Amino acid sequence: MKSVLLVRGFYREDGTFGMLGVDSVPICVSVERPWANNQKGISCIPVGVYQCKRVNSPKFGNTFEVTGVSGRSEILFHSGNVDDDSHGCIILGENFEPWTDGSVSVRSSKQAFSEFLQALVGEESFELTITGVVK
Repeated sequence: MKSVLLVRGFYREDGTFGMLGVDSVPICVSVERPWANNQKGISCIPVGVYQCKRVNSPKFGNTFEVTGVSGRSEILFHSGNVDDDSHGCIILGENFEPWTDGSVSVRSSKQAFSEFLQALVGEESFELTITGVVK
C-alpha cells in the first residue's frame, strides 16, 4: 500500500495551503478550506492519519475519498482553483498564483490531479498522513 503525505504550511483566510507527496516523492500543491473546527463542508480536516479509498464520484469521476474523519464523509481529492471550489475536500494543483480577487489559488489543477492519480495507478486505497498546525 502506498503512503501519501500532505504537509500544510500556510494558513490564510482564503485557504489552507500545502504540498502533497506519494511515497516520499513530491507530486503537487494543495488548497483546502481554512480550519473551522472540522465543520462539515466548511473546514479542512484535522491533522492526523486517515485511510483513503478509490471511489467513482458522480461529479468528479475516478478519485479517492478520505475516510475515518469524525463527523464527516464524502471528503474527496479533486481539481479546482480556490478554497471555494471545495466543500471540505482537498484540491490539487501544480503551483500557487494570485486569483482575480487577491486570494491565492492553485493552477494547472487538472494536470496535477491526473499526476496524482497516475502515481496511485493500481491502488484501491492508501494511507494519508496530514501534518502541520491548523489555525
